[in-house]
Amino acid sequence: MPKRKDINRILLIGSGPIIIGQACEFDYSGSQACKALREEGYKVILINSNPATIMTDPEMADITYIEPLIPEVVAGIIKKEKPDALLPTMGGQTALNLTVKLSQMGVLTKYKVHLIGANINAIKKAEDRQLFKSAMIDIGLNVPKSGVAYTLEESLKISSEIGFPIILRPSFTLGGTGGAIVYNIDELKESISKAFDLSLNHEILLEQSVIGWKEFELEVMRDKKDNVVIICSIENFDPMGIHTGDSITVAPAQTLTDKEYQNMRDAAIKIIREVGVETGGSNIQFAINPQNGEMVVIEMNPRVSRSSALASKATGFPIAKIAAKLAIGYTLDEIPNDITKKTPACFEPTIDYCVVKIPKFNFEKFPKSKPCLNTSMKSVGEIMSIGRTFKEALQKGIRSLESGYCGLEEKKLNMELESGLKNPIPERLFYIREAFKKGYSINKIYQITFIDPWFLYNLKEIFDTEIEIQKYKNSEIPMELFKKAKEYGFSDKHIAKILGQKEENIYNLRKKYNIKVEYKMVDTCAGEFEAQTPYYYSTYEQNSIIEETK
Repeated sequence: MPKRKDINRILLIGSGPIIIGQACEFDYSGSQACKALREEGYKVILINSNPATIMTDPEMADITYIEPLIPEVVAGIIKKEKPDALLPTMGGQTALNLTVKLSQMGVLTKYKVHLIGANINAIKKAEDRQLFKSAMIDIGLNVPKSGVAYTLEESLKISSEIGFPIILRPSFTLGGTGGAIVYNIDELKESISKAFDLSLNHEILLEQSVIGWKEFELEVMRDKKDNVVIICSIENFDPMGIHTGDSITVAPAQTLTDKEYQNMRDAAIKIIREVGVETGGSNIQFAINPQNGEMVVIEMNPRVSRSSALASKATGFPIAKIAAKLAIGYTLDEIPNDITKKTPACFEPTIDYCVVKIPKFNFEKFPKSKPCLNTSMKSVGEIMSIGRTFKEALQKGIRSLESGYCGLEEKKLNMELESGLKNPIPERLFYIREAFKKGYSINKIYQITFIDPWFLYNLKEIFDTEIEIQKYKNSEIPMELFKKAKEYGFSDKHIAKILGQKEENIYNLRKKYNIKVEYKMVDTCAGEFEAQTPYYYSTYEQNSIIEETK
């Protein structure tokens, strides 16, 4: 389909201040959208209250307003600039909520502004908890037992029907803002008032707890011809009960069976069609009961999201850029893949590596905030690492946090071991390592943490390799063990620390063994097509294209 010629001026709303739950990922998405729309010859009008962003650089948009992101201000800009269309899906929850308000005020109708990317009905159906729940039931998908409340009295009634613990999910919020897990009536009364205040329409979903289930996300894209592709699957290291922004996440999903993945993929396609996201990307979250494989739908974001930014970097598929082009009329088969320049965007990315995201916390700067994770996001940033295996990517990721750790190493613990395992805290990885040191089995740790045994087995392999290395404190570590350690993500500094030696000695030994770092390509197609604009990640696995020259 050709791009739309009935519109020329497009208004794009940014996400505003960089706050917890709404950080620089939306600047990344908004900047990509501005560039994509201007490449196609459209005039871009941008409003964002935050000048400390890339998207507000003068060259990014034709006209930039740095103004408060409130309906009255945006309405004034619409009146003055008379945009033909509004793209609401690039500025996080802020842009969606503003769009809903502008629609309710009649501003969009009065000035004949077309919504592109997602219409009001789709936004409401995805963001309104009751509408979304009904839509999922209509298409035959399971959702946790739940009820929607608008008052404390309704909340108490629903809680008596569902039973505790209960998860509170306010409508139209980002980063789990206002959400909570409550275990009794007192906690419900304490949390519900804040949740009502933070919801755009004062609506709260009280949901049956599926704490301990496995959590997954799919990044989905749809075009005007109803073509739908799955860009990336993402699995949470932590079980349900922790906001995905606060969990270690892994792409692609590691523990799904093929049947489970295909069922999830089919469900995601049905969801994006039912909700009615016309074009662009959406993030859909699922939970799976590890005991019997039962799958339920948790929620959907009808826009690019934090996970979209992660998936874009992980796969090389620029979700925001493609979403912007779909919004102006192109279809997936008409947009070329940025990396191969040959395959169209309708090719689902295939990756032959593992990507790990680890959140970063600064609880030391917020002494009144409890360092315990739940459904409301608390991380202030995140790192992303790429390796050939989960073990390698995880250890690289721990180093990337710049918290002073070489990898999954010994750490001074601040609480009793089983408390550190049971309570979802940022340092739980190190408590798991300590549990292995104390002789805990994988099954025992699983019974406490509900972290999938596959992940625990990989952590155990890292720990066991460390124990092997320790045996050579007074002798030269064998080449095969050295090679294994490097493939498991151990840095030279980490190995030196284990052996009580200087890092330079380990570096020289690695050179003696001719164990070199290599670089492999991120190409979206797992090497099936030649990459024209590749980028690389380092690994110690063999048979790569570029080797260390130093």
